[in-house]
Amino acid sequence: MTAKRGMDSASRLPTNTYLWPLKRYTEMYRRSLDEPEAFWAEQARKLDWFKTWDRVLEWRLPYARWFVGGKLNVSFQCVDRHATTWRKSKVAIYWEGEPGDTRVLSYSTLFREVNHFASVLKRLGIGKGDKIALYLPMIPELPIFMLACGRIGAVYTVIFSGFSPQAIADRVNDTQAKVIITADGGYRRGKTVKLKELTDEAVKLCPSVEKVVVIKRTGEAVPWTKGRDIWLSSLLDEPHEPVAPEPVEATHPLYILYTSGTTGKPKGIIHSTGGYLVYNHSTYQWVFNAREESVFWCTADVGWVTGHSSIVYGPLSHGAAIVIYEGAADYPTLDRWWNIIEKYGVTILYTSPTAIRMFMRSGEEWLKKHDLSSLELLGSVGEPINPEVWQWYYKNVGREMCPVVDTWWQTETGGIMISPAPGIEPIPLKPGSATLPLPGVDAAVVDASGKELPPCHTGYLVIKRPWPGLLLDIYGNPERYREAYWSRFPGVYYTGDFAMRDEDGYFWVLGRADEVLKVAGHRLGTAEIESAVISHPAVAEVAATSRPDAVKGQAIVLFITLKEGNSPSDALRKDIIKHVRQTIGPVATPSKVYFVQSLPKTRSGKIMRRVLKAVASGESIGDITSLDDETSVAEAKRAYQSLKKTQGGV
Repeated sequence: MTAKRGMDSASRLPTNTYLWPLKRYTEMYRRSLDEPEAFWAEQARKLDWFKTWDRVLEWRLPYARWFVGGKLNVSFQCVDRHATTWRKSKVAIYWEGEPGDTRVLSYSTLFREVNHFASVLKRLGIGKGDKIALYLPMIPELPIFMLACGRIGAVYTVIFSGFSPQAIADRVNDTQAKVIITADGGYRRGKTVKLKELTDEAVKLCPSVEKVVVIKRTGEAVPWTKGRDIWLSSLLDEPHEPVAPEPVEATHPLYILYTSGTTGKPKGIIHSTGGYLVYNHSTYQWVFNAREESVFWCTADVGWVTGHSSIVYGPLSHGAAIVIYEGAADYPTLDRWWNIIEKYGVTILYTSPTAIRMFMRSGEEWLKKHDLSSLELLGSVGEPINPEVWQWYYKNVGREMCPVVDTWWQTETGGIMISPAPGIEPIPLKPGSATLPLPGVDAAVVDASGKELPPCHTGYLVIKRPWPGLLLDIYGNPERYREAYWSRFPGVYYTGDFAMRDEDGYFWVLGRADEVLKVAGHRLGTAEIESAVISHPAVAEVAATSRPDAVKGQAIVLFITLKEGNSPSDALRKDIIKHVRQTIGPVATPSKVYFVQSLPKTRSGKIMRRVLKAVASGESIGDITSLDDETSVAEAKRAYQSLKKTQGGV
């Protein structure tokens, strides 16, 4: 059996990357499915437990409870056990603010800070099971407060710092949080984001909030409510006693994280302490093959699950050195990221295809100004990566020396599910494919009736059995949990994604199932259409969506940004349409093509296709509080109106 699809385009990889058959991976994967409880018990023993579990798994469909009866503490795993070894002097966090200010925290410093912050929470009356909200920029205090909550057994929710007062209030009211931790402000593209003012507006709608703790970040004057608002600095100045880590049940909730809201009302995803930590401790090593001297940079915001699992819990549970950056990737210049990689000697870079496409658009000159030779591995997360983007990333960022691990997972899965696993065994790479399921992940592609499909057929991606990172529930809404994940295909977890498994067993994730377009009776995934469009030499980035069509049912609509040196024209529009027809076929012929300067995205890098679909269909746009740049929506509207007037579409 050989890796066929995409092999030629990856042939520049070092020859020692190719080992087939995959002996170690295959043995490990088979054991994880044949003896799942023994396998996960073995992984769990790599952590420190205050009390060993009574049962590895309690599975009562649709609820999985892992390591039942066991007790541990996430703060102890990520901080204490390193601070009592030689790692106490090792860097835990390299932090860089957007203005250029920096901080370096060792594991011993992190231990002291987490302890101190935990004592602050206790003095505020927060204890095991109490809820607090964190509405902060990407500063060290954010992961420190997360770990402090874990230390005392409090349950937190991180609210992305780009959200509006109403979005904050919705999340706080859902959790009934007693305390909000915020900052006077943060920095974004040279401007200050007035977080305290936004918090004040939200708290007017939140009767459960008793205290607002404020961190000084920008130093700007802020409104103040006496008796409710407290500066963190004043709390830290008070005497404090060391706070011992609270042994909590493995099934105790660690955090509640709300989905980004790109597709309707956000859901409060609850993750456990034990299963979640065991899963992320395992997958971090399998996927990134990190060494003691590795410097790991996940560019996500901690406000999303990638930031939780791949900035805080996965790396820190291993005693890794991580990089955290506060600001925008392109501020003040397009080489900000490359400067950070060179400055801190980053060895592992984990970012989104959206960010890579932004850099592709501006060319390679910014990269050439910096020494990126420290890089050893590149990662991709957040959405399917187009083969052309994969190749650019591999060639220009990795210098054809770094394997690219394309990872598929979700807020609900807690950790990476499908990915190359160089920490287990080098796996042949296929640009555009997330490759193979990780141990313990029993993935399949099924048709509308739930029947597993043969190779090279597209269908719905499902997971056939529970894994330790699986969410506990949707907060306050168990019926929605059952309906969203377990009713579509009874007995298996429905991911909501459309996928194909090729003849080698490799998975190709094609996008959200609700983004699959039905054109004249044919099902076309947005990822497939976008991959075809982006292979055109003039295209930097594209979002495919649809509008109603009386004849076809749905008509394909493209919103496109162009690479530098290319200008919008009717001739280029027609050439792109011709290119799509030749690449996929006449059924994929776009109805309309709009050229824009930017696409509406969340700050986690996800394109909000529902917004573009609303623009193309003339419908209400709805909530856009998670957008990074709201002007992109106005621009899409202008492009739509302009083309509508000139009838320049095809």
